[in-house]
Amino acid sequence: MSERQDQSPHEHDGGLSHDLPVLARRRMIRLMAGASLVPLAGCTSQEKPSASPASSPSSSSSAACAEIPGETAGPFPGDGSNGVNVLKESGVVRGDITRSFGDSAGGTAAGVPLTITLTVVDAASGCGTPKKGAAVYIWHCDRDGAYSLYSEGVTEENYLRGVQETDEKGRVTFTSVFPGCYPGRWPHAHFEVYDSLADATAATSITSTSQLAFPEDVCDAVYATDGYSGSVRNLSSLSLEDDGVFGDGHERQLATMTGSVRDGYTATLTVPV
Repeated sequence: MSERQDQSPHEHDGGLSHDLPVLARRRMIRLMAGASLVPLAGCTSQEKPSASPASSPSSSSSAACAEIPGETAGPFPGDGSNGVNVLKESGVVRGDITRSFGDSAGGTAAGVPLTITLTVVDAASGCGTPKKGAAVYIWHCDRDGAYSLYSEGVTEENYLRGVQETDEKGRVTFTSVFPGCYPGRWPHAHFEVYDSLADATAATSITSTSQLAFPEDVCDAVYATDGYSGSVRNLSSLSLEDDGVFGDGHERQLATMTGSVRDGYTATLTVPV
């Protein structure tokens, strides 16, 4: 069992005192939206996913475009804010984050293949303008619920972490594996958005920090495969509605999923900043 599996939900993601200001701010936004009858739904991708065995969250376009909800980076960011800084290491700018790089132990994370595509857009323009030349740093736990650089057994690894610059459509795509579910937290991936690749690799001037949630039906399908048995048990006692991060509203952070266990999954999310 990893260090994180001995921790409570709030100990894992920065503590209740760390999360309360963020959660309170999000609730206030929703209250204000209700009072003015102006919806604050986030924008949606212009691309419609193909049919697949996994269901996808439905969404509709809106004139308003709220920024992606800000969330805690948790205690294992690897961005220098809590110990080790992987962002300044040569090799961190990459699309395939399944393998460790540089002076690490050189391991490869196992699991069901997962592609994550994030589209960064300008919230001020109504989500109509892609943020070309921005950068995204993404990280998440491995199949066993362990975070590289921090967790017992993988402190010498730095897999499942990487940075990319957004293209002309504001997109970044990472090749990864589906994360496990550890006690107290719904399956998720962390990410930080920076104004530029230079800012990201210098670990300065973060524009936004948030988290992506994975749909329950996809989690169930993945966790039924070999290697995820612990995740089945952990997920059974959780729900998105009760999660300490996503519980106050997850609609704008729930990934749209396509694919299958056999072929691998693709998760997409639009990120207004």
